[in-house]
Amino acid sequence: MSPEERFRAAVETVLRHEGGYVHDPADPGGETKYGISKRSYPELDIANLTREQAIEIYRRDWWDRYGYDRIKSLDVAAKVFDLAVNMGPAAAHKCLQQALHACGQRHVTIDGVLGPQTIEAANNVRPRAMLLAALRAEAAAYYRQLVEQRPELKRFEQGWLNRAYA
Repeated sequence: MSPEERFRAAVETVLRHEGGYVHDPADPGGETKYGISKRSYPELDIANLTREQAIEIYRRDWWDRYGYDRIKSLDVAAKVFDLAVNMGPAAAHKCLQQALHACGQRHVTIDGVLGPQTIEAANNVRPRAMLLAALRAEAAAYYRQLVEQRPELKRFEQGWLNRAYA
């Protein structure tokens, strides 16, 4: 699979989870379309954002910026990318690092940075399905803790858990 095909497969996962235009006052993300938020991109006309514009933003500001393509397993790369869009990159990267600890890679620093140490460890875990399962569990734990700390977000919990385990 080419780098472009890998990105396209991963971004389709994000777009499937994010859906279209939403302006829910209770959602911490605020006004969003395809997961692109007005809060993060105040200069954009979110309501009129096209799918292709969203894809280019995800390529430039997420996939390329954080180097998700360095993760050999597309399933793991796509999951970390998808989680980063939803919970923020530092939180998603910490989930990956905690999952790596659960898989025996205890030398990895849990700092939220997707650096060479984290990438190398992610690429060396066998079987890769073990890492993906641990990552899903860490994401679910993150969302549960978030709802515990902020009970007003309870209405989003089931959707977040569905995303964590997807």
